[in-house]
Amino acid sequence: MNGSETKELLYIETKDFSLYLKGMPYNKRFESLSQYRKHSALEKEVMGFDWNGEGVLSVEVYDVETNSLVERGERAFAPIFFENGVYQIVISPKTDKQLSFYHEHPGLRAAVEPVGRGSHSILMGNLQFMNEVGFTSFSVQAEGKVLLEVKLEIFPTKLGYKDDYEKLLEEVHDEVYNLAFYFIKKTFLGASNHLSENPSLAEFYRLIEFYFEHFMKSIQRIEEQPHHQLLTENQMVRGERIKRLDAKGRKYLRNNPQLFVEAENGMMVHNKSVVPLKGLNAQKTITYDTLENRFVKWMMERLTHKLTDLEAKVTSQLGRYERRTDEELLLKINRMQETLKAYLNKPFWRGISRADRTVTSMVIQRKVGYRDAYKTYLVVTRGLLLGGEVFKMSVKDVATLYEYWTYLKMGQILRNKYVPQYQDVVKVRHGALFVDLDQTSKAKQVFTHPHTGEQIVLSFQKREGSTPTVTQKPDIMLEVEKRHSSNRYHYVFDAKYRIDFGFGTTEAEKVGPLEEDINTMHRYRDALVKKHHERDSYERYSFGAYVLFPWNEEQAYLEHPFYKSIDEVNIGGLPFLPNSTVLVETLLERLVESNPEDLQEEGVLPTGAWTHWESTLDQKVLVGTVRSSTDYQEYKSRKYFELDASSLRKGWQESLFVALYVTSDVSREIDTLNGVKFFGRVEDMEILDGKVRFMVESWQTLKKVIPPVGYGIQSHMMTTRSLLEQAEELPELFMKSGEEIKLWRMLRRLTSRVSTRLSDSDLDKAKKVLAYQIGHVEVLLNESEGQIEVVVEGKLITHISIDDLKRVPSKVFRIIKESVYR
Repeated sequence: MNGSETKELLYIETKDFSLYLKGMPYNKRFESLSQYRKHSALEKEVMGFDWNGEGVLSVEVYDVETNSLVERGERAFAPIFFENGVYQIVISPKTDKQLSFYHEHPGLRAAVEPVGRGSHSILMGNLQFMNEVGFTSFSVQAEGKVLLEVKLEIFPTKLGYKDDYEKLLEEVHDEVYNLAFYFIKKTFLGASNHLSENPSLAEFYRLIEFYFEHFMKSIQRIEEQPHHQLLTENQMVRGERIKRLDAKGRKYLRNNPQLFVEAENGMMVHNKSVVPLKGLNAQKTITYDTLENRFVKWMMERLTHKLTDLEAKVTSQLGRYERRTDEELLLKINRMQETLKAYLNKPFWRGISRADRTVTSMVIQRKVGYRDAYKTYLVVTRGLLLGGEVFKMSVKDVATLYEYWTYLKMGQILRNKYVPQYQDVVKVRHGALFVDLDQTSKAKQVFTHPHTGEQIVLSFQKREGSTPTVTQKPDIMLEVEKRHSSNRYHYVFDAKYRIDFGFGTTEAEKVGPLEEDINTMHRYRDALVKKHHERDSYERYSFGAYVLFPWNEEQAYLEHPFYKSIDEVNIGGLPFLPNSTVLVETLLERLVESNPEDLQEEGVLPTGAWTHWESTLDQKVLVGTVRSSTDYQEYKSRKYFELDASSLRKGWQESLFVALYVTSDVSREIDTLNGVKFFGRVEDMEILDGKVRFMVESWQTLKKVIPPVGYGIQSHMMTTRSLLEQAEELPELFMKSGEEIKLWRMLRRLTSRVSTRLSDSDLDKAKKVLAYQIGHVEVLLNESEGQIEVVVEGKLITHISIDDLKRVPSKVFRIIKESVYR
């Protein structure tokens, strides 16, 4: 330890003792304290530190910026404790109490011992955390009572645990907190330190339970191909037995010339043939007692110690209530202990010496077995804590954490735009908050669209068991409801913590999801079916399926085939990480904001295809004007409608339905509403005395009357059944082009109060739609310029290409929505 850079890092004074912690306040990556000071000012990382005790008089922590100890207070401190650092601790008593030091690890516990004689002996030792990072806690005790407990955060210096892995942890924690905050209104609930119903199992156990087999397989690989070194041993032998001379042997002979005697067939020295009487022979031997193997042995011993401490905690009966020892848990712990001890007792490991330093060689970082064992050890021993003391989640592996994050992040994206109605990710049970989000249970979040009132459901691990073959359980299912559509549109999102780096020919294009994961998406879409009882056949109800994978080059991924395939067949993959969410956000917006007609046309024969095709057939409706109350009574009672043959327009023969438009004069005579209310299917047509009579099966009633709102029909007009059933006002029946209908339906998703302005007040004389109006905003379809224009109070605000209405309707919807509600 460099004395000039050693600082007093922590000072705590209590009424019973004083505690000092001394060491270097920066890690070995930095040449000096000043260099680290610049780094910490730039990074703004904050160290976790806490204490709890009785009779505490003052707490001072080293501040990197001021290069001095300062009062703890409420301020934050840059990290000053690092892995591989050696920290000297001194505990000086003030009273006659017999103080003791406790740390859960026996090595650190034994490192701090009493020094001196008498009742005022001090406690002193070195704390060395080697490659362990995360939070560590120790306590000072007297007569079995804890006088002071300190928690420090040890920061990593080698591996980047502060990158995506920690960001995933943070965002999962933040999202769980936001969901829980829904319950915090007029009252509040206390939550224990553990969310499990059996909160006695340490997180270390959960981690080592999952990773233990992987760790032991790494040890087996090391035994199969251990790292070794060649050692040179020098032995004193007679001259004729010297087979090999190294530098040491040559030096020995040079320093002892008296050993040479003249002899035939010797070596020539100063024109004399001589041989040595004796010398040092160099012999090469293989040794496995290397620094790397010592370090691996140290990791195995350290895990054995941690398991011993865990066993002691599980079997202890401390606390307010006695709890029954979990025998199965003890059996698993003992098996792991026995396995580790059995390996350590093998001749190979018995021949390895104790480690006296940490190792960061290329062997540890890259060689198969050593690398895996080291990474597993770091993950298991750092203690993955999901922020704070209120919520702690059992994090098994990165893949599971990624699944959690993708679901919670998608919920967060939806919640930022739509109104949350219900969620069961966080529940209240037995007076405490519980997080229910794992692979054995399902969760659901429900939202509503703020303008259309449509429901959006995001499900996690939803079990689909009604299929004819195998039960399906996709990670995430998005269900989107659409007005004027009986179908719910389902989309599968599957989180895969895997990446294929071998696709394509260039660096920009090759990174994407695995092909087998894309095949799984095809399986989901084909397997998720429901039975249509009227036709006694099955239909797919999943419209699309997408792999979410951890990658951050979103712009480069736009050229990947599995991104382009989303537009072609609605199956593909999307990169998704904390700083790479744009593509997923864009897709979610498109799925939620698109018209049902747009969604129905995507993909390959999804559910509702038959219904959609039937509805898209030109089910023409002739809307005819009722001229008198007598005609009205006649048409209604005898179930027909007739027009002069000379007034009929082109296409009247295609009429499958007839609807009655009642004028204002007739409505006053018969005391009914002005507009269109009744329609019926055409059963037959007759031509009598220059008139065409349409016989109808029966008169049906629309859900509500379509009022004229300043428009009318002189004789008759043609429309479609879908427009008839959705129209709010009479001019909406006029729309003929696909662009007019699509734009109108898009505006109707914003509000039902959409006014339509035509080129003539009589629908059967009008040539085109001039504009749609929502409040003070007008939307014009300027076909001559090929653009949609948004006008506010006579001023052009923005314009959009008509081509975008077909290619990216969600973009058009978003721009118009922003103009209407700005």
